[in-house]
Amino acid sequence: THAHLDEIDDVDKVIQEAQQASLLAIIAVGQDYKSNHYVLELSAKYSSFIYPALGLHPWALGKMDRIAIENNLQFIEDNIDKIVAIGEVGLDYHKKVRLNADKELQQDVFRLILNLAKKYDKPLSIHTRYAWQDGFDLVEISGITRAVFHWYTGTSGVLRQIIDAGYFISATPAAEYHDEHMRAVKETPLDNLLLETDCPVTYGRETRFMAKPADVVRSLNAASGLKGLVSNAVARKTSENAIRLFDLPMKT
Repeated sequence: THAHLDEIDDVDKVIQEAQQASLLAIIAVGQDYKSNHYVLELSAKYSSFIYPALGLHPWALGKMDRIAIENNLQFIEDNIDKIVAIGEVGLDYHKKVRLNADKELQQDVFRLILNLAKKYDKPLSIHTRYAWQDGFDLVEISGITRAVFHWYTGTSGVLRQIIDAGYFISATPAAEYHDEHMRAVKETPLDNLLLETDCPVTYGRETRFMAKPADVVRSLNAASGLKGLVSNAVARKTSENAIRLFDLPMKT
């Protein structure tokens, strides 16, 4: 449900591998003007397997002036009927990010994006590193009803708020080893869980690997182990959750 296919060199090969691994679909997220263009082109090439989400990542804001930000948002709105979600968007309070895009700017842009999602009834794929409470509060206040807080590593308190509001979190391969993420996946009901890779992120501690879409199977196996469930049941339910959230034209 969350892949940066624009950052992968041999994308045709990894898509073929994903199909061979029995993936039903991939949500390809954008994060700026260039990647949003690419996501649309790729989803047209692989229609009914790659589904596009257009976004404006908080990491990108420090490289943009107000006109560039407005152009990005306008591009998303101009293509709103072609996408299944708005993402990747959100907040990032890491000090390195805030040096270039302070909290006020990030929140102002995120509010504009939330208004756009509300206007067109689009789900959101949300990044909230070190900004879990602010991210949730802004989403809830906006009246958004469909959202996933991807690769969640925040507090159990905010997680309960996310679950109570009917939102989702997504499990990545970090559920194999990352304590905070493992806790979040374990505490999240299966009804509120999705699977992703955030590829091509590099995972692991002792043994490192660069994720590809097919590695969502690792997310599946990790989540299944944490929840004490057979992987087939988790695969089916998380797929049903994704199909419902993103309104995908398919069945499990």
